Amino acid sequence: MTEVPTVKLHNGVEMSQLGFGVFQMTDDEAEQSVVDALQAGYRLIDTAASYRNEEAVGRGIARSGMPREEIFVTTKLWVPEVNYAGAKKAFQRSLDNLGLDYIDLYLIHQPYNDVFGAWRAMEELYEAGKVKSIGVSNFASAKLVDFVLNTNIKPMVNQIETHPFNQQAEAHKVMAEYNIVHEGWAPFAEGRQDLFTNEVLAKIAEKHAKSIGQVVLRWNMQRGIVAIPKSVRKERIAENFDIFDFELSGDDMAKIATLDENKGLFVNHDDPEFVKYLYNRDAGK
Repeated sequence: MTEVPTVKLHNGVEMSQLGFGVFQMTDDEAEQSVVDALQAGYRLIDTAASYRNEEAVGRGIARSGMPREEIFVTTKLWVPEVNYAGAKKAFQRSLDNLGLDYIDLYLIHQPYNDVFGAWRAMEELYEAGKVKSIGVSNFASAKLVDFVLNTNIKPMVNQIETHPFNQQAEAHKVMAEYNIVHEGWAPFAEGRQDLFTNEVLAKIAEKHAKSIGQVVLRWNMQRGIVAIPKSVRKERIAENFDIFDFELSGDDMAKIATLDENKGLFVNHDDPEFVKYLYNRDAGK
């Protein structure tokens, strides 16, 4: 079985650099794909309360028969419960939904509500051993630095949109400065802007006899970024894992760098309507 490289969080915890995401999956899809992913070799599974499939993920983990200590499980705290009391309650609900005794990484999903109150609760959960590491998601660099300067335990991870069209080079530097691991969501940009037929990526893929998806994931690995691709197809899950037998050249990396448009393709965190939407979206309590 191929061993996936790991990154070391600033508290010493080892986190797999290639994970598996279950965003926008039905319960049946999430359960089966988690089984397929663990069988293929993935050891990092990423879900969230707002995905409404934590219970299915837990069933998939149980079905896999994999020892608990070999699996790194991430879930996330949803916006309306981002406060001290809400975080304690939501964490226990996620733990129960997943059917686990502890969570490996718990993230504040969005940079809104009482993030400092929620973080105090998460620090307590961390110190009690109920969660092995804590972090944030979708925190822009200025927000992240402000957060670091006002908390006792700095985030171990920041999970942000990262793909060839939004490479997050400056954000990556800021995270490196504070020894915070950069984890990227939507590594394939969900196929937007014709990523899977992009001419630059296609030529690199052809040279290495790999798919465009494999090239993109390999690009993440070589930048030191944790990537969490998703798929409900068993053959694609296996293909996305098969990225450790080739290496992109400096020229390949430079060509991919030219694709960067330095802007997100999905959401605008500065849009008041988007913030309202997040508060109104039930996380499925």
